[in-house]
Amino acid sequence: MERQPKPEFFHILRTQQFDRAILDELCELTTAIRKFAKTKEGLLYLRGLLAHKRAMLYFTQPSTRTFLSFNNACQILGIQTSEIRDSATSSEVKGESLLDSLRTFSSYVDVVVMRTNAEGLAENAASLFDHIQRRVPIINAGSGKDQHPTQALLDIYTLERSFKENGGIDGKTIGMMGDLKRGRTVRSLCYLMKNYRNVRLVFIAPDDFAMGEDIKKSLQSHGVQYQETKDLKSVLPQLDAIYITRIQDEHDKAGESKQVDISAYKLGVDHLKLMKPAAVIMHPLPRRDEIHPDVDTDPRAKYWRQERNGMWMRVAIFVKLFKVDHLVMHGHLLD
Repeated sequence: MERQPKPEFFHILRTQQFDRAILDELCELTTAIRKFAKTKEGLLYLRGLLAHKRAMLYFTQPSTRTFLSFNNACQILGIQTSEIRDSATSSEVKGESLLDSLRTFSSYVDVVVMRTNAEGLAENAASLFDHIQRRVPIINAGSGKDQHPTQALLDIYTLERSFKENGGIDGKTIGMMGDLKRGRTVRSLCYLMKNYRNVRLVFIAPDDFAMGEDIKKSLQSHGVQYQETKDLKSVLPQLDAIYITRIQDEHDKAGESKQVDISAYKLGVDHLKLMKPAAVIMHPLPRRDEIHPDVDTDPRAKYWRQERNGMWMRVAIFVKLFKVDHLVMHGHLLD
């Protein structure tokens, strides 16, 4: 049988583009980077790896964690950054098309990181960049309610680290609760589950926010088992991890979210006694009241670690993207 070519690691657009090999590689790379960062010598080494590169952070959708983690990831590697946080400050207000604006950015930088309300925009930009003389990579940092691939990568890393002494992600039961219909973080993570053996998903949501049929069909086509329920307490004892999301009411058209009773889809201190001793509690943040603040002190709460992992995974993405990963994995400072 003819061997298929290895997928190109260039544009980061959708989680469907990642296979198990690249997921494992990125996790190993992230851990190696974190080891470098423990010393001043290691941090100075990292800062010199990509000091000749420039990045455009095009974040026209409000963002705190994703923007800061990408910005700090660039600083760790010495990458100089430019940013646009509001399209009203660009030539788009003069009638220039967004794709023309992005093509202009490609003249000045070596990578464009995009976060927008528009679904599919990152893919359209990547398609454009593939046909111009100066081809630069696009990283999708969140597009509408569609995809958030780098969040899914950091979520995989968090799960792998949390299950390090328990066989990794393979064979685990993972619950997802909240606004699964419009939550791009859980949607993106679902697409990655095909890469792990015997994983079972449990979707916990009201009918109005149930996981979309497109995701369920994808899981079925790859043999990933899942179940749906509205009863959190009945499934908590069987979960190895629970991933909680807030209501995505920024996507409302007429205040639909306020008409849905979501009181049963919150994690409180009383739920903790129902959970496995080594279970993992995750949340992409920002949160509202779907996790009680007192849960923060429970050792199973990993969402603040999850948030920190985002910066290190994004460092690894840049390192892999610009093909200096061998300088990290075989760097003498790791010896």
